[in-house]
Amino acid sequence: MYLVTGCLQWEQGSQPQSIKIEGDITLGGLFPMHSRGAAGVPCGEIKREKGIHRLEAMLYAMDQINSDPDLLPNITLGARILDTCSRDTYALEQSLLFVQALIQKDTSDVRCSNGEPPIIPKPERVVGVIGASGSSVSIMVANVLRLFSIPQISYASTAPELSDKSRYEFFSRVVPPDSYQAQAMVDIVKAMGWNYVSTLASEGNYGESGVDAFLQISREAGGLCIAQSIKIPREPRPNEFEKIIKRLMETSNARGVIIFANEDDIKRVLQSAKKANLTGHFLFVGSDSWGAKSSPIQDQEDVAEGAVTILPKRASIDGFDQYFTSRSLENNRRNIWFAEFWEDDFKCKLTRPGIKYELGRRKCTGEERIGHHSQYEQEGKVQFVIDAVYAMAHALHSMHLDLCPGYMGVCEKMDPVEGQMLLQYIRAVSFNGSAGTGVMFNENGDAPGRYDIFQYQLSNVSSPGYKVIGQWTNHLRLNADEMQWSGGHRRIPDSVCSFPCESGERKKMVKGVPCCWHCELCDGYQYLLDEFTCDMCPFDMRPLKNRTGCRPTPIIKLEWSSPWAIIPVFLAILGILATTGVIVTFIRFNDTPIVRASGRELSYVLLTGIFLIYLITFLMIAEPSTAVCAFRRLLLGLGMCISYSAMLTKTNRIYRIFEQGKKSVTPPKFISPTSQLIITFILISVQLLGVFIWFGVMPPHTIIDYEEQKPPNPEFARGVLKCDMSDLSLILCLSYAIVLMITCTVYAIKSRGVPETFNEAKPIGFTMYTTCIVWLAFVPIFFGTAQSTEKMFIQTTTLTVSMSLSATVSLGMLYIPKAYVIICHPEQNVQKRKRSFKAVVQAATVSTHLSQKSNDKTNGESKIVPDRSQ
Repeated sequence: MYLVTGCLQWEQGSQPQSIKIEGDITLGGLFPMHSRGAAGVPCGEIKREKGIHRLEAMLYAMDQINSDPDLLPNITLGARILDTCSRDTYALEQSLLFVQALIQKDTSDVRCSNGEPPIIPKPERVVGVIGASGSSVSIMVANVLRLFSIPQISYASTAPELSDKSRYEFFSRVVPPDSYQAQAMVDIVKAMGWNYVSTLASEGNYGESGVDAFLQISREAGGLCIAQSIKIPREPRPNEFEKIIKRLMETSNARGVIIFANEDDIKRVLQSAKKANLTGHFLFVGSDSWGAKSSPIQDQEDVAEGAVTILPKRASIDGFDQYFTSRSLENNRRNIWFAEFWEDDFKCKLTRPGIKYELGRRKCTGEERIGHHSQYEQEGKVQFVIDAVYAMAHALHSMHLDLCPGYMGVCEKMDPVEGQMLLQYIRAVSFNGSAGTGVMFNENGDAPGRYDIFQYQLSNVSSPGYKVIGQWTNHLRLNADEMQWSGGHRRIPDSVCSFPCESGERKKMVKGVPCCWHCELCDGYQYLLDEFTCDMCPFDMRPLKNRTGCRPTPIIKLEWSSPWAIIPVFLAILGILATTGVIVTFIRFNDTPIVRASGRELSYVLLTGIFLIYLITFLMIAEPSTAVCAFRRLLLGLGMCISYSAMLTKTNRIYRIFEQGKKSVTPPKFISPTSQLIITFILISVQLLGVFIWFGVMPPHTIIDYEEQKPPNPEFARGVLKCDMSDLSLILCLSYAIVLMITCTVYAIKSRGVPETFNEAKPIGFTMYTTCIVWLAFVPIFFGTAQSTEKMFIQTTTLTVSMSLSATVSLGMLYIPKAYVIICHPEQNVQKRKRSFKAVVQAATVSTHLSQKSNDKTNGESKIVPDRSQ
């Protein structure tokens, strides 16, 4: 048994420092009256705004409720208010006072010195708790209050974790959770066109939960990548913040920094960025812990310029301003921490028993007035403290109406207040709060998400500071025109891993980082199918200049005005005129000796072939059509075939006559004009037969060749309209005529020893030699340009010029001299004496004999003219 003296005061020594206000119903209060103390000390310096302002807001709200005849009439609210010292473990110890009345204590072995049982004061029963402030503190306290079914309404704790009702069933809050805040921040980042940001979080429930919510929402939304996610330790080592800035600069493109951190950490981050000469580089998006506070950015305004911050929608409560500025040491003795606030606010020192007066510090007079002799600005969460107290009061009022209808004061059914039932009434409240906005709770005990969005503006503004640039209430309303960035720039800076690709470039993604890519140009004939894929245009199309699609390839043909056509046409026209002139001359002087001596029948055939050779130039240049293509096939080789068939027949006749003359005086067969014509037409018919077979196997038609003019640069690509004649088919068409030409050349060579007065062997020989040279030059030009983009023009010009040259050679060597004699020297156009075949044989024998002796006499010594009529 324990003997105790002073039994009435038993246990009072264990009571923590707190405010006790008597009332019919007692509410608990948790406020960070002091900052966290140094190592080994629980509490530090007084917190004027977050501590005193919020505490006084609760006292102000209780005064208003107790004086309201309509809300909890005849019921007075009391309070037990504790200091958390901004430390979760300390707050847990303090909050045990709230549950003392619910803990059964065994005092059977305790007796007073006189033997009587002790008289133990019954601790007040706390029906609900207002607080706490920090999320980590609320989480710690909520775990204890849940065990004793004590509802809790926080005015500042925003960690998403507290929405988990399986763990924090009795927790509610009048501020929206950070999951809403994180959603608002994701919407802000996306509205500014950023897709690559870093995150900074102070170690603890608030910072880590906020960043986790941001990461989860950004993943679900897509299109946003996290460059780095950095945690700031509770006890940062020296140079810790310098290292954080260096890490952020490893991904320097991620200029946007999402920051869930306490005020001290925010300030030190800004200091380190300024020290690293990175003013204006980072674009901060701060959570409500930054909000519109001036303390985190003090002396770092240039680094913080452009920072976008978020704060639950709030309003300044005028009634509280009047109440608080009227507080003094005399009228506010219920606040046990007010004297400490007074000293700190007015930078003076009170004389109190047991405390030595500090030299060099002004003594407080007690006449100082808040807002007149010191700076005053209402703390941002005052509205929410008032709303939290009113929410508890409205719940108790509804509960009283249901359980104690018509009863004045607290009835038996509410003594004590049952926590689980009170929680149901709390969740059902709905009223207009102190700022005129609705106060209500969802199924998780969370308030609706309503935020103001601020930006700290410094340049080009009359009053530097935080400016409201938008709101978020389930969706974002952002006024981008009112935003301003470092240096006063209006354009929103970039915070992207990779900049958008230029027109015609595809994205090649970086593995594992969906917001990062390399840009690759769709080259050649590719176009941008989608942002990730280049595809080839169809064969008859080429890409647009910006490569976003394809366009038809222009179709061209050889134009009459083209330089490639002018020269061949000019040559062809001259040739046609000359050939026509020769034909007309020969017809006009058809019975003259020169015309008859030249072999009129074969001469007209040969001239017809020359005329057709010139004519083919116009068909080769004309716009391709089915008729034009048919005539090209027919006439391309026919003109040459007619010419060389006639010349071959002539040279063969001469060769056979003189070869036969060497053997006998009997003339060879088939040397008459009729026979010569028949032989010529037989040779020509072979060409015609081949062409008509070609017509039957493959009817003529036009094609558009898109491969012929398809250079690496698609801007110069053209489709060529032409006939369906490949290089091979063209050569095959000419091959028979070339065979005739070569055969004729062989006979011309064999007949080179025949006396020139007897025949045209030598002129034909010279003609064939020159023609062979022309066509030998044609072959390398024609095939050497097969890969050229100007292939059609070069080959057409080469072919037509070569044919015109070969026709001109034939015309010039065989007929122009005769026409010249007929027209200019008619006196030479006389009949020579006839010679019989016997005379021809004799001339051939003499010629052979003379050539064998190799003397210096010329063949001209024997002027033998053969009989041309044979």
